[in-house]
Amino acid sequence: QVQLVESGGGLVQAGGSLRLSCVASGFIFSRYVMGWFRQAPGKEREFIAGISRTGATIYYGDSLKGRFTISRDNAKGTSYLQMINLKLEDTAMYYCAGKDASVNAAYVVFRRPIDYDNWGQGTQVTVSS
Repeated sequence: QVQLVESGGGLVQAGGSLRLSCVASGFIFSRYVMGWFRQAPGKEREFIAGISRTGATIYYGDSLKGRFTISRDNAKGTSYLQMINLKLEDTAMYYCAGKDASVNAAYVVFRRPIDYDNWGQGTQVTVSS
């Protein structure tokens, strides 16, 4: 059974940092493209970053590159999202997602929520002033 479990969210002051983790189980992690998304109340789910199976290719959402860094450790079956200089508008539920990309080229990264078919339960990030 495919399972993704996020952790690392919480309450942080503006300007602070957090590192989110997404631990995968039930599948061969190195076959999966991984992504991070977020969703604030009343808003659509937003793409933050995606990383290819090997980690060689990374894409970021337009407004987030520079403050957010995605990475993965295939040996540990874990994806990470490092966030720095957090702003009030970063407050949201953060989700990791995975998609079996074993039939795709190694450089492929997905950016749309519809492209992913495995999701974690989310971890809340709240940024205070």
